[in-house]
Amino acid sequence: VSIICDRDPRFASRFWRTLQKALGTRLDMSTAYHPETDGQSERNIQTLEDMLRACVIDFEKGWVNHLPLFEFSYNNSYHASIKAAPFEALYGRKCRSPVCWNEVGEFHLIGPEIVKETAEKIVQIKQRIQAARDRQKSYADLKHNSMEFQVGDKVMLKVSPWKGVVRFGKRGKLNPRYVGPFKVIAKVGSVAYKLDLPEELSRVHNTFHVSNLKKCYADEPLAVPLDGLHFDDKLQFVEEPAEIMDREVKRLRTSRVPIVK
Repeated sequence: VSIICDRDPRFASRFWRTLQKALGTRLDMSTAYHPETDGQSERNIQTLEDMLRACVIDFEKGWVNHLPLFEFSYNNSYHASIKAAPFEALYGRKCRSPVCWNEVGEFHLIGPEIVKETAEKIVQIKQRIQAARDRQKSYADLKHNSMEFQVGDKVMLKVSPWKGVVRFGKRGKLNPRYVGPFKVIAKVGSVAYKLDLPEELSRVHNTFHVSNLKKCYADEPLAVPLDGLHFDDKLQFVEEPAEIMDREVKRLRTSRVPIVK
């Protein structure tokens, strides 16, 4: 059994390695800076966050008391991928709400019939999941350009343009989108590459998905250098404030937000 982890360093400790070995499982790290590696979990988390947000808005401080109803609602909601609710997919029958525990004229299945019906539904659910995967893959393939690099190639590395230091007199989104070039030293799997990073990027993991790379066609002296640029371990630019001109605290209902100019 393989378990995908989103590169959390806590799961790389000796304790977790020993536990994985004892359970007979294998811990695989997702590709750095490529959340699509574990897209199903990311999508589920996004759905749960939206539901929790709506729950907080409706029930305010007492939202924690409604979590069981929240869980019940999610487990009995229709999922387009399997064309059924998770409860129905797991137990082979629809879940009854507390108001309908005793339904008149309900048909009770006996043991062999439950086994047969559950086996048929499992096959059906697997076919639906595969069809959903193929459909989602077809959407992604429309914008997909296959790129392959060889060991020794020079590539440019994509960095986040959201935040930045002053560069050529510009800030933010006008910062360089790519830095480098860097040498490809190994291919990891079919869509990731390991780069030879300089000392300035020692805190950054050196394995990247192909979507964060592009071929370097310029001469090395013409490429974007790292001089004057500062990055964190997420490959985002680090802002360096020159002077604090003013400061105020914005008062909200339950919190205070400091604002610095």
